[in-house]
Amino acid sequence: MNDHLNNELGWMLDEVVKMPEARHAILLSADGMLRAYSEGIARDEAERQAAALSGLQSISRSTSEFCDPHETPWQQTLVEFVGGYVFLIAAGPGAYLAVSATEAVDMEAVSYRMQKLVDRLGKELTSPPRQGLPRQGIGSHA
Repeated sequence: MNDHLNNELGWMLDEVVKMPEARHAILLSADGMLRAYSEGIARDEAERQAAALSGLQSISRSTSEFCDPHETPWQQTLVEFVGGYVFLIAAGPGAYLAVSATEAVDMEAVSYRMQKLVDRLGKELTSPPRQGLPRQGIGSHA
């Protein structure tokens, strides 16, 4: 069975990676659960990356005072590797969008496409927090 067919929001993520040098996109919840993934990445790998990227977002958020001593909500993390980049942005309360790309990608174009997708999908990309977990991301006080 093709996992991508059971991936309701996956087709929307496919649009983000339809550009030269973009690799994969995943949508994850604040607690690291995979919500959707683009074609070309296996579900198991997407789930593993969702868990890792949730941790990355949490660590990034915890460094906000290094940027500004006042409360500063996290919005984006960019990680650069020898072979490319991982972009991670807030996609609404409790949801994050991540895209991987090669080192030759147009970084501005990737960021723009990610923001347009988040804007276009609005409520589709939000993940309500699980019971007992604080809300994280845009507008978060955590």
